[in-house]
Amino acid sequence: MRCRKLRCHLGAGGGVTFGKPAHQASLSFARWIILALLVMTALFSSAEAESQSPTGIEGMITVSPIRPGPIRAGADVPNRGPFANSTFVVQSEKATITSFTTDDQGRFRVSLSPGHYTISPKQDTGPGHCGPFDVDVVPGKVTSVEWRCDSGMR
Repeated sequence: MRCRKLRCHLGAGGGVTFGKPAHQASLSFARWIILALLVMTALFSSAEAESQSPTGIEGMITVSPIRPGPIRAGADVPNRGPFANSTFVVQSEKATITSFTTDDQGRFRVSLSPGHYTISPKQDTGPGHCGPFDVDVVPGKVTSVEWRCDSGMR
């Protein structure tokens, strides 16, 4: 009885609606609009997620030799070690972009926009040679590198 006074109707999905009953064609059109909006939202979200994928470089920088003199063949003595706690400068063709410092294991990770970069030690590393290193960063990918420096020990 009360439902008649409020002008409620049983909808197509079994739910109760208030007001005039909707025409079946308008319900079908509304469903298509909602479906189209959901598809567009999903496509836009995936495109946005791809454009926000991290890009840059990560890796390790080592130095060798770390002991002077010859090492006997078969000896279990490492002759290479991490280039630890060292600061490097990242440059594009036009300017200095950023810098990073390796950790105690010689590892690093730096976010960069896609492009070509040259990485060099911030300060002269003393005897030996370290860099410059060239790297290309591609869209949607973190480029892994392993660079080796020469300590100059003989």
